[in-house]
Amino acid sequence: MKSVEELLADLVGIPSVCRTPNGAIIDYVRSYLAEHGVPAVVLPGPEGDRANLFATIGPADVPGIVLSAHLDVVPAAPEGWTGDPFALRRDGDRLFGRGAVDMKGFVACILASVPALVAARLARPVHIALSYDEEVGCVGVRHLIERLPQLCAPPSGCIVGEPTGLRPVLRHKGKVAQRVRVRGRAGHSSRPDLADNAIHLAAELMLKVRDEARRIEAEGPFDDRFAPPVSTLQVGVVSGGTGVNIVPAECVFDLEARAIPGTDPAGLWRPIARFAEDRVAALQAEGRSVAVDSETLSLYPALDLADDQPLAALAEAIAQQKRQAAVSFGTEAGLYQQAGVPTIVCGPGDIDRAHKPDEFITRAELASGVAMLGRLLSHLSL
Repeated sequence: MKSVEELLADLVGIPSVCRTPNGAIIDYVRSYLAEHGVPAVVLPGPEGDRANLFATIGPADVPGIVLSAHLDVVPAAPEGWTGDPFALRRDGDRLFGRGAVDMKGFVACILASVPALVAARLARPVHIALSYDEEVGCVGVRHLIERLPQLCAPPSGCIVGEPTGLRPVLRHKGKVAQRVRVRGRAGHSSRPDLADNAIHLAAELMLKVRDEARRIEAEGPFDDRFAPPVSTLQVGVVSGGTGVNIVPAECVFDLEARAIPGTDPAGLWRPIARFAEDRVAALQAEGRSVAVDSETLSLYPALDLADDQPLAALAEAIAQQKRQAAVSFGTEAGLYQQAGVPTIVCGPGDIDRAHKPDEFITRAELASGVAMLGRLLSHLSL
């Protein structure tokens, strides 16, 4: 049997970067499960070159626990890395590699636990749910969740193993990311009166984003379990113009809004959309050639697990850690909860190491993750 560290090395060695084909890592996991007598269902996504994977250990016709993880990783530019991002590197207790903590470490813990799960007499099943393109808006898991009714009995709970230091997290913010494209009319900078500056109009919209963020910061709604205790908005990317002596015909910017539970993430974008519509209408009435359109890049709901939900107590017992009320980053958990599956976030490692050069997880953290799943096995056994 492969150790959890060997499994992590194999997984890191498959560069399953988001928005790229993931057949190699799906085949690896499917083959590993097959070696232990566990059949897996591969669920292709509409993209045609990416898929989810779902497997059940134990009786599929009774409620069980879903172990959820994503197989994709963010890109790894070589700058800042002290070694190959896609070759696991060991330095003392630390194991470096892209995805080591986010979140192939948890996947390795799941796979390392498979032999024990297969050998156990499970009264309730463990479901392994591995998704694609989580890093670009929880894309793949939506298709997996749609298929759950055909794959198993309604699960009694789901553990999303994002890195939380094995502290069970009951809540996180929802998110919408929006791309806004502003169009004007190009011209020579010596005659700006004969052109329509797309960057200037985009700047007005971006200031509206800032003003709306400040309004929410002052007026709420508030939830002190989060840091910061409000929903947030920001512009993160701007692109426009071709030369300082050319009135720009186009400007594109991306904004992100993160919503506390009870606030619709998409609703945070609507005031900016209304402002854009009104501003464009006013300028067009003056004879200006301007337009604004947008597309949603990602959208997922907040997670809000009740304190008295049995899954919270179970997660504390198997993780041997006290719960954490809330975090501000997002996961697939809200989508499972939206589908009626009680869900909590709990996994090995520290989220602060994710998406950075020399991302790492420790041997001790991997061992703790495997131990947590061992205690889950005991809870589900006859």
